[in-house]
Parts: sequence; C-alpha cells; structure tokens
Amino acid sequence: MESLNFDRYPIQLKNRENKRYIFDIIRKKDIVFTPEEWVRQHCIHYLINDKNYPLGLINVEKKIELFGVTKRYDIVVYDRQGQVELLVECKAPSVPLNQKVFDQIAQYNLRLNSRYLMVSNGLQHIYCQLNYSNASYQFLETLPQYRRIE
Repeated sequence: MESLNFDRYPIQLKNRENKRYIFDIIRKKDIVFTPEEWVRQHCIHYLINDKNYPLGLINVEKKIELFGVTKRYDIVVYDRQGQVELLVECKAPSVPLNQKVFDQIAQYNLRLNSRYLMVSNGLQHIYCQLNYSNASYQFLETLPQYRRIE
C-alpha cells in the first residue's frame, strides 16, 4: 500500500476470502481494494476531515450519461441547494495527471457544471475554480473550507 500525499486518516482495511477490502464511509460498505480506491478514500477523508465538507452532501461513483454513454464520476459534493459544488477525479498513483485526465473531468463537468474541480493521483493534487459567467478558470493552491463556500 503506497504512502500518499495526504494526512493520515482512519481508513479501515480488511482481508476476506483472499481479497483485500477498504471501507467506504460514504457508501457504508467494503469495496475491493485497488490503487484508485485507495486514492478515492483518501480524497473523501481529506474533504471531510480537512475541508469540513458534510458527509451527507458527498456522492461517490454515481452514473452519468455523456454523449449517449454511461460513465461514473468518482466524487461529487453538493451544496445545500443540491447543486454540484465540487467534482473530484481520482487516479491510481501510477497514473500521471496529464491532458487525458483533464479532458475526462472536463467532459464530466459538461454535464455536472461544478464550481470547483479536483484531480488527484494521491501524490499530486490539482484544484481549480470555474467561473461560468466569463468562461474562465483559476488554479488554486487548495480547496476552500466548506464553510467559506457561498
């Protein structure tokens, strides 16, 4: 299990029937352990523990329809009005955060219209804020705390 560029979180791992599992606190069940799931669970804990995003406003691995094809986003955080506030794309640590990854999250965001984007492979994290009124974006050093989001 690779060390990631996150704080240490109380992530639960189990072995069962010769498989390794990781507990997802959003879906409230054990998920087969993969390098991408390792990153996804760290991102969830980062959002909850470090950025104060409410657990009840976070969705994980839900289906969306894009250009007639069913896809799954990694993490979405909603605001209290039900609008998408943050879209997170997680990759395994071995996957570089390149243009292909940004194209993927941009395609998902065509459907979701998120205010913030986060891309992470667990080692590198990239954040940006979108401004739809002037069709621009700004890279951020970190995500804002949840209470600061309007």
